Amino acid sequence: MPPDAVWFQALNEIINASHLATADDLVPILDSACARLGIRLRLYLTDLPQRELRPIRAGDSLTVDGTVAGRAFRLTEILPGHDTHGAGVLWVPVLDGTERLGVVAMRLPADADPDDPSLRERCWTLAGLMGHLIVAKLPYGDLFHRVRRTAPLTVASELLWQLLPPQTFACQELVVAAMMERYDQVGGDGYDYAVNDKCAYLAMFDSTGHDLAAGLITTSVLAATRNARRAGADLLGIAAAADNVLSEHHPTAGFTTAVLAELDLSTGALSYLLAGHPPPVLLRGGSVIKTLGAAPRLPLGLRRLRPDSAISGAGVEHLEPGDRLLLHTDGVTEARDQNGVEFGIDRLVDLTERHEAAGLPAPETLRRITHAVLDHQNGRLQDDATLMLVEWSTEAARSLLPEVAG
Repeated sequence: MPPDAVWFQALNEIINASHLATADDLVPILDSACARLGIRLRLYLTDLPQRELRPIRAGDSLTVDGTVAGRAFRLTEILPGHDTHGAGVLWVPVLDGTERLGVVAMRLPADADPDDPSLRERCWTLAGLMGHLIVAKLPYGDLFHRVRRTAPLTVASELLWQLLPPQTFACQELVVAAMMERYDQVGGDGYDYAVNDKCAYLAMFDSTGHDLAAGLITTSVLAATRNARRAGADLLGIAAAADNVLSEHHPTAGFTTAVLAELDLSTGALSYLLAGHPPPVLLRGGSVIKTLGAAPRLPLGLRRLRPDSAISGAGVEHLEPGDRLLLHTDGVTEARDQNGVEFGIDRLVDLTERHEAAGLPAPETLRRITHAVLDHQNGRLQDDATLMLVEWSTEAARSLLPEVAG
């Protein structure tokens, strides 16, 4: 293995060269720096529905299910393997924080031991730098966007994907994972989260209509709720801000159902507000405990029709360490197969419980459930389907990062 000084030089080259780099420059920069180490790279990004790993440069895609590369991605593991020439390779997940972006195949020098903990640690550091740089360059060019798309996005989807936060977030006390289908046509669904000073804000939205009209309503609600939250509003104030923006700027266009919630990361106290939306499901120890039971207020944007309504939609729940909260839109439970049978809440709960019992991390649980919903409708959803899985735990975040020692 090259000495520490050579690894430092390689990292130094990547960091310094990347300041003036475009997305198209990034792989050549990585190739040049890794040549110092005797390592050759092949970088793959996951497509938006997380079914394929697509190479940045020309080459064949790899399936997420059924390949070593896919296992490294699915379970965020560093795995040894071989390339088509029989050379030793380390498959290393590429993350930005805990957001799964893809994997990198690192072809090692002939004398390298892929089980060497020091080598694996250095390769993991290198892959982490790649993940941060990919996200840093994402807004400034189209290369990474094109690689991740297996189908053209509608205008509504293009708009919405630019506004949503990453699909995975983790800190010491919390994991948040989200998935959306019809990823290339989604318009009315949306989600949001933020963590500030030991308080997590969580939200899910589902606007009436389809395509751009629904997308404009959802993006207006996203902007209004974020603006109110950042100004210090509580949940009732955040909902009122969304009511106001829809009443003023979309008075006849439709409305949005929503779940808004705040979780105290120190105590597990969950304050929530239901606005005509399916209630979240609480899981504990691999089983469903309850659905959150507050009587829902009117959907966002309809308060103008009944300004005297006394129902606030607010409720409080106290979580226990390790609890998971599952939020979903009705496009999940109302997805119908060719015989008209709905996917249903029972099937959703059963799949979630089984994947939780298998010890899968939250992002992988959601990926599998979302694909099950899509398969239920033979690959063609009739409505947006969005899921968010939230876990309050001091242990959960560890499952999102690889065991470097092997």
